[in-house]
This record gives sequence, C-alpha cells and structure tokens, in this order.
Amino acid sequence: MGIGATAGVAAVGGIALSAQASSSSSSSSDSLTFDPDGYSKLTTTITDTEGTEHNVTYHFWKAITYVASPVDATYQSLIVSAPVEIDGTAVDPTNAPILLANSIGGYMPASVADATAVGGGGSAAGGGTPPSGAAPSSSASAASNANGNTNATGGATSSNQLLALAAGYVVIEPGARGRTLKNSDGEYYGTAPAAIVDLKAAVRYIRANKGLIPGDTERIVSAGTSAGGALSSLLGASGDSPIYEKYLKELGAADASDAVFAVGAWCPITDLEHADGAYEWNWGTNDLSTGKQVDQSVSKDLKARFAEYQAGLRLRGLAGFGPLTARNYDDYLVEQYLQPSATRYLAALSDSDRETYLAKNTFITFSGGKATFTWDDFLTHVGARKKDTPAFDAFDLSAGENNEFGAGTTETRHFTAYGAKNDSTGLSTKRVAADIPEKLNLMNPMYHLVEKVNDRRSKHWWIRLGTSDSDTSHVISANLAARLDNLGDDVNHLYYWDEGHGANTDPGDFITWIATVTGYGKGKKGKRN
Repeated sequence: MGIGATAGVAAVGGIALSAQASSSSSSSSDSLTFDPDGYSKLTTTITDTEGTEHNVTYHFWKAITYVASPVDATYQSLIVSAPVEIDGTAVDPTNAPILLANSIGGYMPASVADATAVGGGGSAAGGGTPPSGAAPSSSASAASNANGNTNATGGATSSNQLLALAAGYVVIEPGARGRTLKNSDGEYYGTAPAAIVDLKAAVRYIRANKGLIPGDTERIVSAGTSAGGALSSLLGASGDSPIYEKYLKELGAADASDAVFAVGAWCPITDLEHADGAYEWNWGTNDLSTGKQVDQSVSKDLKARFAEYQAGLRLRGLAGFGPLTARNYDDYLVEQYLQPSATRYLAALSDSDRETYLAKNTFITFSGGKATFTWDDFLTHVGARKKDTPAFDAFDLSAGENNEFGAGTTETRHFTAYGAKNDSTGLSTKRVAADIPEKLNLMNPMYHLVEKVNDRRSKHWWIRLGTSDSDTSHVISANLAARLDNLGDDVNHLYYWDEGHGANTDPGDFITWIATVTGYGKGKKGKRN
C-alpha cells in the first residue's frame, strides 16, 4: 500500500485520559438544526504537557448527521465536546475556538458513529467497519497509543483533542467516507473527492448552526495527520471554492461557508500527482529495508519530472532563501529545517545525553550551540526508505492512492500519465481516465494556492513533519509552506528530529498557537467566567 500504514512513535507530553458518563442521550437527526440540549454530561481527567492533571466536565453530543441526504450516515456524522467546568471553575465555551479534528488515515473511512466521549473518532480498517468510539484509558494512551494517534495509519492525534478541551476549546470530530467503502452493487462510494466533500459539509453544518452549536464558528481550526493532514490542508486551501458545489448540493449540505480559520497539518501526504517525483528526489538513493535498491531508471525518470514541476512553481524559500529548484532544494531543507531541528533536539538534551548521541552520530558537528551536517549524511542517517517506486501511483495499481482514485466498480486506477504509461496489469489503455484531472484538482491544495489562488483560504498554518518520515517527501510540506509564505500567510512549519510518520511532539505548543492566532483569551474572548 502506497500510503503510510504505520505511524512513528512520538512523545506527546504525557497525556492521560479517564472518563465517566454521568448520563446518556442521543441527538442524531436528519435535521440540519443542531439541538443545543441534546447532550450528555461527562467528566474526564486530562494531564497536560507539564504533567498537571485537570478535571474537565463537558457536554458531549453523540453522532449527528451533518447532511440532509447522506450517502452513509455512519460516516457522514460528527460529535461535539464543549467544556463547561475546568478544575472546579465554570467555563463558557460560547466564544471559544473550535478544533475540527478529523481522524482520517490512509484516505480510509472515518466514523464517529459509536463514539461515547471526546477523542472518539477512528479511521476504519479494511472494508470500513466503524471502530469503537470509546476514549482510551490512561494505560492504553500510554502504551499501545504512545504516539498520541487514534489509529495506526495516522488520523487525528488524540492529544490535540484532549488538550484543546482542557484549554477550554470546543472539540468537533467529523467522520467522513473513505476509499474502501462500496455498496451492494460493488460500487465504490468513498473514493475521491468524497472525503473532502464530507469535511466541507461538516464545516457548513457548524457554520449554519451559529448561536446553537458551542464555540466561535468564525474560528474553526482544522487538524489532521497523514492523509488527514492532507485533507486538513485541502480544507484550509479550498474554502468556499465553487468546484465542490455540485457535490455538496447532492448531499444536501447546509447553505453556509465551508472556509476554516486555521489549519494544523501533520505529515500531510498531498500533491499526489507530483508526489512520486518528489519522493524519488528525496529518497531515490536510499535502499529499501530489504537492502535492495529501487529501479534507478524509474527513479531518475521521476526525478526529472519533479525538477520540471518544481521549476514551474516558481517558489521562493522562507527566510529570504530565494528560488527553490531541484538543484538547491537539498541545501534549503538542510538550512531551513533539518539543522534547526537537530539543533533544538540536541540543545534539549542533558550534557551527558548529548555527548552520547553525538558519539553515535558522528556526521553531526555541534559547535556554538548549532548542529551542522550535509544532505548526503542526513540521508544515510535516516536509512531505509519506506516505499518502492513509484511510491504513490504504482505500476501494478497496488498503492492505496490507486484505490483513492477508483470509480464505479473499478477498485484502482492510475492518476498520473507516467503511472498509466508504465502500467503492468495489462490494462487496454495506457492513459488516465478523462475524469482524473478534475479529481486531482479537487484533492490537491496546491491547485487552490497556485493555479486558482483562493482568497477564502485559511491564513494561519501549523505544519509538522518528522525528519525520519519516508512515507512522503520532505519537499511536499516544504512546498506547501513556501507557497503559503509567498502568498503572505502566517506559516509555522518545523520538523521533529529523528521522528517518523505521525509524530506530534509539541501538542501543547499547538494549543497555545490556536489561542494566539484566534485571539482567544483577549478582550471579549475570555476563557472562563
């Protein structure tokens, strides 16, 4: 499968959770009017990143269908959690930011149908059976869920939801259709663009219920990891774009804006039509975990295609770096992201631990409080690449992304000219289907930032990636950040040193960032009564 299936382990600042329901009720309805009284009152203990426990009482609304004509309400529903008391002090969430945390991983279905508490979203496996929505216990959070993710393919980081609730924010978790879903006739109904259409419909539902649903509907912050990070980015980039209108009308989505205020994206796997070339530019010389080298002729072909694409973007790097090309992108990544990442990591270690680490990693020079090294040494340090070539549009149609672009009863399809031309499955045509270009535009945030610059996009961006994450290319998130920066947006982008796919090592900083960009806690947006 082309999509990362295993999330890397990351420290999340010691998050713990236990919850007890004090009552139960359901407000599931086909109506698009939110029932403010249809909640359960729950209490949970949340440990923040400083190790302090907080007793949080919150109102919880079970799965609510967010479209009038759902294709599958099991997935097209959302849950709402709004704090009303924190550590014995009453909280009014009326003006609080809304964290819209999707739990999509691998472009798979995500359901909150069985959720019974905050953090209850889950990405479905295989055919899309909805997972149990119960929040993990403290032991589960610390052990089997040590990286803070709610599912193995990425999805929403549970630490974000819990910390947001403890900070007084409203947390809304939407489900969405995914690529493996098919009906009794064998037709796939969750492939592109279903997931992004569903997320947009969820945002429209929230905005249409201003004054009824808790929180500030003008301060929605979208968050997601891996494919969920890609969709969070897409949601932020494509706010109110007319190209989705026909799909939203088919679902009976609310008549409201689907723009979001800010975006949190962890290791976003996006820009899929150019991802194969970017991946080979990044990891082309690294062997697979088996020690085998990938087909270098294919790798070189894809690198050349990437170089052409990168030149056409005409991006300028952050911090005055200048034009970004395939020839200088390695220097850019080292200077802008990798060396600063290693420097932060080493500076945080004790003297003895730092000495031990440097002794094991002699490619790093640590002098004057700064880490320096070369790109080639960095690649050697990371080691094995995660994916064969092509990484995303596989010649044998075996990648998850091939399934994401399936249609009708056809499970998998090529979505790049290169993949189709080199198809190894015996297809009668070596061309992509006629509907693929439109679907690529619907699924790629770069379309809304480069080809059709969207003024309704989010203007605040939090982007994170692990330096050892070879599920995607480092170029993908760096290009996204560069384009947003070039457009004048507020971009907070950094890499976690030695962390893999799904890492989220600074969730507390993300929660603080939300308060900063939304202005929460200032003036009329006071946290507590």
